[in-house]
Amino acid sequence: MTATRPPAAVVVLISGNGSNLQALIDSQQPLGIRIAAVISNCPDAFGLQRASEAGIPARILDHRQYPDRTHFDTALTALIDAYDPSLVVLAGFMRILLPTTVAHYQGRMLNIHPSLLPRHKGLHTHRRVLEAGDRVHGATVHFVTAELDAGAAVIQARIPVRQDDTEADLQNRVQAQERLIYPKAVHWHASGRLQLKGNTAVLDGTPLPPQGVTHQQDGTRLTLSPV
Repeated sequence: MTATRPPAAVVVLISGNGSNLQALIDSQQPLGIRIAAVISNCPDAFGLQRASEAGIPARILDHRQYPDRTHFDTALTALIDAYDPSLVVLAGFMRILLPTTVAHYQGRMLNIHPSLLPRHKGLHTHRRVLEAGDRVHGATVHFVTAELDAGAAVIQARIPVRQDDTEADLQNRVQAQERLIYPKAVHWHASGRLQLKGNTAVLDGTPLPPQGVTHQQDGTRLTLSPV
């Protein structure tokens, strides 16, 4: 008889609405995860309500209550570690973590960024895509490293940029793709298929290319195959 892998404990960090959090909440069982806690640095983040309604501990760690980043990161690390997660998921967490914090979770922390990294790191990606005249846009799930938005890519989703697109149009379509690819990456990590080796993401023992896996559009149905 094959032993069943217990659900992987995951802690999700948020700062706002929590739409990617909701995608994870809705798919915990098929993803093989258990969201042990949701932590927000913003007391009024709607994602905290999403967590509470799902029976998940919702914790507030207001960064404004700490004198500097070092004290905040120390408290955040202690709070995360109290739940002993195998994976930390950044889902719209709008704080830059210290290198020591990132190193503590090396290979165990994922982020999703609304651009096709390494293009358009940082903020206001939809506006910058339009200003640059890009014909393709998208989102990237990547491992978190000390350099902003520079960790090894795991999976990307791409959308065409239409001639009449606005920032809001791009945001809506990119977020729809985020809700498909982030659960995939979390599932791969939770099932032991995804690791970080050096500066490379490795899936099923195979090093991934710099852009990671390219997500194949499959309507809105969540699939858990690697490609």
